[in-house]
Amino acid sequence: MAEHSLPNAASDVEMNQYVADRGRVNEDKIRQDDEIIEQFGEYSYGWHDSDAAGEAAKKGISEEVVREISADKGEPAWMLDMRLRGYKAFVEQPMPKWGVDLSGFHAQDFKYYVKPVGKQAATWEDLPDDIRETYDRLGIPEAEKSRLVSGVAAQYESEVIYNSIQEDLAKQGVIFVDTDTAVREYPELVKKYFGTVVPPEDNKFGALNTAAWSGGSFVYVPKGVHVDIPLQAYFRINTPNMGQFERTLIIADEGSYVHYVEGCTAPIYSTDSLHAAIVEIIVEKNARVRYTTVQNWSNNVYNLVTQRAYVREGATMEWVDGNIGSKATMKYPACILAEPYANASTMSLGFAGQGQYQDTGAKMIHLAPHTSSTIVAKSISRGGGRSAYRGLVKIVDGAEGASSNVVCDALLVDDFSRSDTYPHVDVREDDVSMAHEATVSKVSEDQLFYLMSRGIEEKEAMAMIVRGFVEPISRELPMEYALELNRLVELQMEGSVG
Repeated sequence: MAEHSLPNAASDVEMNQYVADRGRVNEDKIRQDDEIIEQFGEYSYGWHDSDAAGEAAKKGISEEVVREISADKGEPAWMLDMRLRGYKAFVEQPMPKWGVDLSGFHAQDFKYYVKPVGKQAATWEDLPDDIRETYDRLGIPEAEKSRLVSGVAAQYESEVIYNSIQEDLAKQGVIFVDTDTAVREYPELVKKYFGTVVPPEDNKFGALNTAAWSGGSFVYVPKGVHVDIPLQAYFRINTPNMGQFERTLIIADEGSYVHYVEGCTAPIYSTDSLHAAIVEIIVEKNARVRYTTVQNWSNNVYNLVTQRAYVREGATMEWVDGNIGSKATMKYPACILAEPYANASTMSLGFAGQGQYQDTGAKMIHLAPHTSSTIVAKSISRGGGRSAYRGLVKIVDGAEGASSNVVCDALLVDDFSRSDTYPHVDVREDDVSMAHEATVSKVSEDQLFYLMSRGIEEKEAMAMIVRGFVEPISRELPMEYALELNRLVELQMEGSVG
């Protein structure tokens, strides 16, 4: 693209020509970006289905709406009390003034409960045609048929519309149902753990989830049971101005193992939608849980999520977190290392394109001796997008022998995107090991020139650099998800060179 410079002493003709040239350059750039966004929507998941249920739903949150949601689900009194605690906290707590810009967020603009089907389907064929076709296009039934997953949950709007688990796991006592079903069928188990890791008053959007939650997954893995193939959940927003508030609760009993994989998409609309989930995980003694997220929301979704795990003696918690898309994301997977020799890791990727702000990171709270944590956070910013790492490592007095290592790497693809790092370290114990490393780099002309001098075209050279940057995250994913993550990143990179 030609450079346009303004002469020191410009005539009116020169000035008019300069303005016209700059206008054409900006129009070309805007048109190019629009084509990229349009391609991204069409190529990926930007379509929407018929929406009679969504059109009938009313906007706004109130105590009356909260009570209506609970009554429609036939919930016990203790769950309604929990919801009302959440609603009270949401009303009383101020809007966060840090992180992403929420000045355009208005809670009353969203729909809080959309019920797309009368009852949960026993087979994919039982779903309405348009919904089934959506999941066919997403490839979820095929993953189940190919036994790439041990169980599948599909949430559409506010409800889980399909849920399955392999028979051999069910015989071993593994529970994998939607959380609404768990409240009805396993009430004592849910009551024991619900809200213990993320209480209703924890934060403003966590409180909103507690008030309006619907769907999500409930997983219980008995002592010593290993679920060798991942459980998969897929969350889809279809309604404009939709608020989706799934609530996921995972309990891994002593010596057990489970890998839970979550995917998310939404159509592209001219108005905003909201995703405010809560994930609570309890990792009992010597158990291990891996929670993988590949979120690919459209650019009109506020993604404001609370994810937290409570990790007991000798247990391991692993978060693998990919964030691509959304208008604004605030997500900081957290681990409370509550007992000796508990350990945790978070590996995250945030991709901020045009008009996006990815504010992501992790929290590690060391409450006991000889606990360990690792945080690897990577971000890519292009097209004027903004990414930020926001993290906390806290080691309390008495947590001797604790160790933590934090690595933050940011890649800027152009000269007008932005990356920030906001680390917070609070160490109250002398006998600890603490390391923090942060880098910000640009894709340089020298890198591109070197690869192109070896006969590689510029577009592929850029893709190779980005793939290499993302590789530490993608290699931690199951193969199918790693391929999908790389494909999504490369698609977002379209138009970044030339």
